[in-house]
Amino acid sequence: MAFVQGAHTWYGATLAAEEINRAGGIQVGDRRYRIELLRVDTNEMLSVTDAATAVERAITAQRVDFLVGGFRSEAVLAMTEVAADYKRIFIFTGAGLDGILAGRVDRNYERFKYLFRVSPNRSSDLARTSLLLLGEVVQAVRQQLGIPRPKVAILAERAAWADPLVETATRLIAAPPPQGYGAEVAGTWRPSAVATDVTSELTAIQRAGAQVIYTVLSGPVGVPFGRDWGRLRIPAAPVGINVEAQQETWLKATDNLGNYVATLSSLAPGVAITPKTIPFITSFQARFKEFPIYTASGAYGALYVLADALNRAGTLDVEAVVKALEATDLVGPSGRIVFDKTHDVTWGPGFTTGLGVQWVGNRMQAFWPRNWRVGDKVISYAGVRPYQLPPWVVEAWRR
Repeated sequence: MAFVQGAHTWYGATLAAEEINRAGGIQVGDRRYRIELLRVDTNEMLSVTDAATAVERAITAQRVDFLVGGFRSEAVLAMTEVAADYKRIFIFTGAGLDGILAGRVDRNYERFKYLFRVSPNRSSDLARTSLLLLGEVVQAVRQQLGIPRPKVAILAERAAWADPLVETATRLIAAPPPQGYGAEVAGTWRPSAVATDVTSELTAIQRAGAQVIYTVLSGPVGVPFGRDWGRLRIPAAPVGINVEAQQETWLKATDNLGNYVATLSSLAPGVAITPKTIPFITSFQARFKEFPIYTASGAYGALYVLADALNRAGTLDVEAVVKALEATDLVGPSGRIVFDKTHDVTWGPGFTTGLGVQWVGNRMQAFWPRNWRVGDKVISYAGVRPYQLPPWVVEAWRR
């Protein structure tokens, strides 16, 4: 809870609980229940041991019935072992590592059937979406700057969830179209997720001649990245994942140097992914005076998923609730939530994919999906605008 990822998890869950309780609570069989939230600080950004201990204390001493949250994948792996030991349903809303579910729920169902993920999409799906965003920027460099084979630097925090994204990006950036981007990997840099300065990485990226930086950043390092990139006027356009740039406070946090940074996000101002998107954003901003990041919409959706499953199960019996959760088909603020056989949220058009957002003119605006073709479908949302290259990148590289 000391970081924005945890704070927004709490805010999203709080908003959902208040709405559900105000509407009369959860109908389970012939009884109605009100949701009581218990705030648990896992310290998972800094200590896996602390995270596992916090979950065990919540279950044994504070006697929680369900767990919602989790952010750092390494810590969530440890926390889910504890949840499985005590047969507690744990819906996580912040960790992306595929292996938290894949290879566990499908291979050892009886032990891990209590685990579900609402957000984000798993790392391999995050790679798919963030690489689609990268493709937009590579194409802009190619078309607007006249560079047929752009150089892409990979800047990814040292964390387990980021590893498959680095591997996939390295392979696809250099692969020829249509499978890849026909670009060149300028190098890979892996700073700490809690680094406070990335000047050395950025100057090395500039020396490598990159025109694009593919970012894979979920921790606090995202802020110094944006600040140092803008301060040094690095002539390479950043795009990928930077969770800190999903916040409304991004420009203030980066001393107004984070304009033109682009990131994958779950929401954008004024863009209705589903009929529940705008009402959620409006209620969240009215209640907490901030724009919600993905852990907020994830926790909000998780509470509704759980309430819906309890209602359909008609009992608090954990085995029946697991079965009801597996049959979930519910529309949340960020998309339609349907679990696959590993209990992971389904990725793709009509389900959840996320948005590409960019800071332009001191405001966040969406630039993807815009005419995204998938088979015979074309996916677009009203309010999505074209991506804009940073002016100093254009000045440095236009031929």
